[in-house]
Amino acid sequence: MMLETVKQKVIRLIALYEKEKTERIKLQDELAKSNAQNETYRKQITELERQIDNLKLTEAFKGTAANGTEAKRKVDALLKEIDRCIKLIEG
Repeated sequence: MMLETVKQKVIRLIALYEKEKTERIKLQDELAKSNAQNETYRKQITELERQIDNLKLTEAFKGTAANGTEAKRKVDALLKEIDRCIKLIEG
């Protein structure tokens, strides 16, 4: 009788373990999918930010004399960024 009780508890414990194992695998899959989706969204955000910057620069070049100063400032900023990248590449 005592052996039967221990056997039932072991069987129950194994079933609980298998259930938790399955749940863990399911959650790992969901996490992987969420991480992939997150990366996709980050790339979209980066691309949209680039497009916004391009539109702003385009508008600055199209605009009035006041915007000419803005265009010059943006071009200067881009040149500084290019110079910084070149320095990083050169080491």
